[in-house]
Amino acid sequence: MEKVTQFSIFLANKAGVLSRIFREMAKAKVNISALAMMDAAEHGVLRLVTEDAETARRTLGGLNLPITETDCLAITLANRPGAVADVCERLASEHINVSYLYCTTGASGGKTIAVLKVPEIKKAMKVLENHKPGTRDKKPSVRSPRVLTRR
Repeated sequence: MEKVTQFSIFLANKAGVLSRIFREMAKAKVNISALAMMDAAEHGVLRLVTEDAETARRTLGGLNLPITETDCLAITLANRPGAVADVCERLASEHINVSYLYCTTGASGGKTIAVLKVPEIKKAMKVLENHKPGTRDKKPSVRSPRVLTRR
């Protein structure tokens, strides 16, 4: 779990704008660890979290697009049903609102990364760090498949 910088880029809804952003990030060797894309009638909003915020900031700044930066919380979770529900329930139990969230798929080790916008990142981190894992948090044992033979 860590505090990350999220970039929100406001885009015109026209061909080539999105590919230009991704091409420039690739040229600068900026790896994107999470993203979400939303659209409205006249524009889209691309939210990005990268592995190198400083290089991303310079690269995006050179594109002459409206950009904002927001501190968010990135949490590595087991990729299983209920993982996000557990996080949201723990935060809600301490009256911490989640403004929005999005998740990646296929992070290393079969995990997923959830990016959350919460009003109090330090408080949210403390709540989530103090959580004692329950039975749902434990990885289920893997059974060997039964081999069926035909007679």
